Amino acid sequence: MNITFQGNKITLIGKTLNIGDCLEDFKVVDNNLNEVSLKDLPGKKVFLTVPSLDTPVCDLEVRTFNNKMGKLDYNVYAISMDLPFAQSRWCGAKGVNNVSTLSDYKNHSFSKVTGTYIEELGLLTRSVIVVDENNKVTYIEYVKEVTNEPDYDECLKNL
Repeated sequence: MNITFQGNKITLIGKTLNIGDCLEDFKVVDNNLNEVSLKDLPGKKVFLTVPSLDTPVCDLEVRTFNNKMGKLDYNVYAISMDLPFAQSRWCGAKGVNNVSTLSDYKNHSFSKVTGTYIEELGLLTRSVIVVDENNKVTYIEYVKEVTNEPDYDECLKNL
């Protein structure tokens, strides 16, 4: 898979996913510093991996999904390497209430099972991963250029 960051090729670490794969268990941290695993997240889920919520494209992406996903039957999670304190502050400042933030800073567990860890930067690449109630991948997009937004329309069409 060829992914770039500002035009430069990057190396993704971990197991990349395909439609039909089952998402493996992982451990991330919520805004209260509680450990959360896949079994703690019920129903159909959309995982947005972003480099950092405090950057313009990530901010726009998460706010866009926040607005578009409010009426759909999916739980939406934005996962980054940002510390939980920064994620909580960002959500409060932006009025985001249809997307929950989770941090992979501690174990890098989510990035290992999704192939989203950028070796050169220590951040997550931009991706959208949709799983059903049984954690089977039903849609996935690894955005080819990390500084670009995902294909919102294609994702929503596949929900």
